[in-house]
Amino acid sequence: MSKTYLKPINMPEDVAITYKGNLLSVKGKLGEGSLEIHPDVEMFKKEKKIAFTPSNELPETHAITGTMRALTLNLIQGVSEGFEKRLEINGVGYRAKLNGNKIELNLGFSHLINYELPEGVTADVPNQNEIILRSIDKQMLGQAAAEIRGFRPPEPYKGKGIKYSDEKIRRKESKKA
Repeated sequence: MSKTYLKPINMPEDVAITYKGNLLSVKGKLGEGSLEIHPDVEMFKKEKKIAFTPSNELPETHAITGTMRALTLNLIQGVSEGFEKRLEINGVGYRAKLNGNKIELNLGFSHLINYELPEGVTADVPNQNEIILRSIDKQMLGQAAAEIRGFRPPEPYKGKGIKYSDEKIRRKESKKA
């Protein structure tokens, strides 16, 4: 069993943490966020480090302790540096355009798709075949990117569709007569 929860989290200089009851609040230069710590997990703050320990020796408690550590690390990283996802659009006539808080997608359907960004997620469209999403909440960012990709996932024959920039599409050979 992995014991990553034993590794303490180093605090950046520009991040302030408050811990009251089971609520952890983190404030940084990009914003602020909060997380409810599970009752079976104990959190300790020493100087510029945060450590987590399980309150009992059950395997489920060890697992949730590691999860709380990972969620806290994502929260700290989000308010100090932020997260970014890049999407690429491949296909003839496929394009994206940003209109305020909406992304207008032309993906070969008979209609345009207007995707409204969730609160806390910002987008940038440097060219019509690339979308850059940014947020301080890693989960919300991943969900928004997955929803946009879900409108036209990449297909294996020609590679048309929306894919993550670091995603590799396994191409198939077309049928032969």
